[in-house]
Amino acid sequence: MTINMSFLPFSHRGYGSYKMLVGLALLAFLPLNTFAQSASTSPAPGLKPELSVARSAPPTPKVEPIKIGGLTVSGSIRARLENWDWFDSNAAEDSYTFGAITMRLGIGQSRERFEWFVEGQSPVLIGLPTDAVAPPPQGPLGLGAAYFAANGRRDGSVIFKQGFVRLKGIFGDAPSSLKLGRFEFNDGLETTPEDATLAALKRTRVAQRLIGTFGFLHIPRSFDGLLYAHQTKASNFTFFAARPTSGAFDLDANKEMDIDIYYGAFTKPLKFKSGAGEYRLFTSHYHDGRRVLKSDNRTAALRSADLGKIRITTIGGNFIGAYKTGGGKTDVMLWGAGQFGNWGNLDHRAAAIAVEAGYQPGGKIAEKIKPWIRGGYFRSTGDGNPTDGVNGTFFQASLAQPYARFPFFNLMNNEDYHAALLLKPHPKLSLRGELHYLRLSSAQDLWYVGPGPFQNRTFGFSGRPSNGKKSLGFLADISVDYAVTSRTQFSFYLGGVHGGSVISNIHPLGGNGRFTYIEITQKF
Repeated sequence: MTINMSFLPFSHRGYGSYKMLVGLALLAFLPLNTFAQSASTSPAPGLKPELSVARSAPPTPKVEPIKIGGLTVSGSIRARLENWDWFDSNAAEDSYTFGAITMRLGIGQSRERFEWFVEGQSPVLIGLPTDAVAPPPQGPLGLGAAYFAANGRRDGSVIFKQGFVRLKGIFGDAPSSLKLGRFEFNDGLETTPEDATLAALKRTRVAQRLIGTFGFLHIPRSFDGLLYAHQTKASNFTFFAARPTSGAFDLDANKEMDIDIYYGAFTKPLKFKSGAGEYRLFTSHYHDGRRVLKSDNRTAALRSADLGKIRITTIGGNFIGAYKTGGGKTDVMLWGAGQFGNWGNLDHRAAAIAVEAGYQPGGKIAEKIKPWIRGGYFRSTGDGNPTDGVNGTFFQASLAQPYARFPFFNLMNNEDYHAALLLKPHPKLSLRGELHYLRLSSAQDLWYVGPGPFQNRTFGFSGRPSNGKKSLGFLADISVDYAVTSRTQFSFYLGGVHGGSVISNIHPLGGNGRFTYIEITQKF
């Protein structure tokens, strides 16, 4: 029997990686699934490790971890095949396929007054492109090129992912807790609203705009430090102080970076006659002592002469609300932040805003497919004058992956008009489509790409010249998420870009791009 696989949206160059990844995934998942089905015990209260925000995927079904005596064992294996058709280049390979498998295994225990958790992680990169990094201004052509640039031909590692103790009821106050050690943290997820719409907005449209774990990438980061939380029915106060580890692209992810992050947030739920809401006030301070070459719109000579530290304070807030309107439900999300401090030898002044709204209609048809229509606008400031002694580019210290599903842009010097349609025709199936029109906020600033700091020797963001243009182009994408079982999740994503004048000036051979992936996650 012959199977025709020509319909798959992958370049021929990555077919070997595809076969390798599928084989490894089958070997890994089949016995794990059998073992996982036999586990029926309940998790220890509060022991669940903090989860990364996964793109725009729906919340994963609750998984009951394995109990061995008084210990709780949990873990996962995630396999993904990525196909990149980056904007055309004659200087490097812009079309390729590679795979990755990320394995995590943790063990912990929860008691009345404390809990502890230890977790290891092992990422394996399969078939990375060796010739996909072009000279500036094109640079790495897709994320496969970025992994290779960070690791060379090294393809795996073992990482101490988490190891913490959480003390409960400290200072004699039952609602308070203190976490110490290495752990994951995503800003905006300090609380989980009871309303499903609000909870979804927090996961996919609020969280990780400032601080995150790089959950989508194959080497998610952690933080070494402390996390204090005081939770009551009326409010939540959270304080976080830590140093981030390497990761994202870098397999050598056990080391701390020379970066300090301080964050505080006050979150309060709200009740309305026709719905519910929540507001959060937050502040953070970012100190970067790595003294590496920064990415900004100054001349190369001025940037090379400025290896001064970065010290940026961010102050902001957000509001989310969901209201019954007629036979349906309307939601809103407002987010804003201002920044001040020092960008090396420069002063730093910047800001960003996001305004979004959505509607979930009622009726018999809507009950079957559960449509959710959303739209919004995001804008962050760019720097309009490279010689005035002030850096005006909004600084995104973390990865904005949930907001750039095809990550050829981020939250810096960016203007994004976007719309989305979400459907859930079956409890196990979620569909999502998005449209984006993207522009640079300032034509005198750069087109910024990258996930943020991920190692001590490079800055983490790259800046490409705008050539006095603003248009980045149009992005259209679709995704499918299917819960095969409560422990097994399948995901598919396809995104296409019609590049604007900024991209076509840098890639004159072709400004269109495509990114596709398939992914299977098995939890136990």
